[in-house]
Amino acid sequence: MSLKEQLTEDMKAAMRAKESGRLAAVRLIIAEVKRKELDEQTQLDDTQVLAVIEKMIKQRKDSITQFEAGGRADLADVEKAEMAILSTYMPAGLSDEEIAAEVAAAVAATGASGPQDMGKLMGVLKPKLAGRADMTVVSGLVKKALAGA
Repeated sequence: MSLKEQLTEDMKAAMRAKESGRLAAVRLIIAEVKRKELDEQTQLDDTQVLAVIEKMIKQRKDSITQFEAGGRADLADVEKAEMAILSTYMPAGLSDEEIAAEVAAAVAATGASGPQDMGKLMGVLKPKLAGRADMTVVSGLVKKALAGA
């Protein structure tokens, strides 16, 4: 079952169970996926749907930071609840050790030797780690690896 089909089934289940929070979050995902499909005139596959969900999670993190800074804990709690539901659709994340091992393997494979090779290294790592690792963490590990190289 594709991720889009899973989302549709989860939406139906949330309607039957009268889970309004989950229903709203799933509808947001479906709407964003359909918007992207219309914009690009194509059908999204599972990796592209995961990218949409990942972007939505990042937006929620930014909103939570802003709401907490503004003293709006009520709105931050709503965003946290949505983010928790969005996160259930993401694949299991990699540990820091696994990410570091992937970075080391990519450095060895590409022969990267300094900060000027960061783009090349990130180009290799992003498709492998997208959806399974926070790319800001990956970026920090790449910088550290290239600084020591």
